[in-house]
Amino acid sequence: MSGFEQHSTGREARSDLPGRDLRPDEGQRQDMLRRYLGAVAAVSAAHADEQPPRPKEPPPILQDESAPAPLRVRDVMSVPAVSVPGETPFLEIVRTLSREHLGAVPVVDADDQVMGVVSESDLLAKAAVRAETSRPGPIRRLREHRLYEKSHGETAATLMTSPAITVHPSTPVADAAWLAARSRLKRMPVVDHRGRLVGVVSRIDLVRALVRDDAKIREEIETRIIRHVFLLDPGAFEVTVENGAVDVSGKVDGSFIPTLLESIEKIDDVVEVSDHLTAV
Repeated sequence: MSGFEQHSTGREARSDLPGRDLRPDEGQRQDMLRRYLGAVAAVSAAHADEQPPRPKEPPPILQDESAPAPLRVRDVMSVPAVSVPGETPFLEIVRTLSREHLGAVPVVDADDQVMGVVSESDLLAKAAVRAETSRPGPIRRLREHRLYEKSHGETAATLMTSPAITVHPSTPVADAAWLAARSRLKRMPVVDHRGRLVGVVSRIDLVRALVRDDAKIREEIETRIIRHVFLLDPGAFEVTVENGAVDVSGKVDGSFIPTLLESIEKIDDVVEVSDHLTAV
């Protein structure tokens, strides 16, 4: 059985896996993208040795040892990853992208090492040349030499863009998001230390990891901040979160109020805090 045939067998097995709905309603999607861009901007500033607009410092009362560890790519990547062998024919690549609802797919060798990525853009030149009824003039061929050269490819290995931009499972999600934003990539192959494909991470995976929903923000406020940092009973507070806006009420020692509010404001994805606390 050839590498292409083996890959086709694995592809059929994957087709039985349930898919995930990655399209929330438009309002929530726009809000997530807004917060994602803010997170990417903060990472960008850090890479440029600048001070991010909202530095994250631990609250001044107690050392917070319960803060969650930074998410890694392995925590959010999709497994198994759809890929094609280098000898995959042009038409089969088109069918794979259509069947899997993808815009790009990694190209792997016999050892499952990533050689490159073949995308819809890589296939467009090939499809356009096939559809042309007249031969292009010399000036156009000279100006678009690279595209015409690639259009003569017949397999994934000759049509792909190489080298591929990849990340490792241990890469922090924030760094992967920065790389995806800078490279304008929708999906990135995830490879091990030998360059073998182990998964794929998409922009929506990174968005969801960087931008937590309101329920998770509320959980962090009640569990990490109120209970573990300030050693208070979360049941004595009422915390509501809507689109990242926090409203907190309850009775608390007045000396705690400023630092409690400051700690909540510093939580990632919190956009504002409404104070309805009563000093006792």
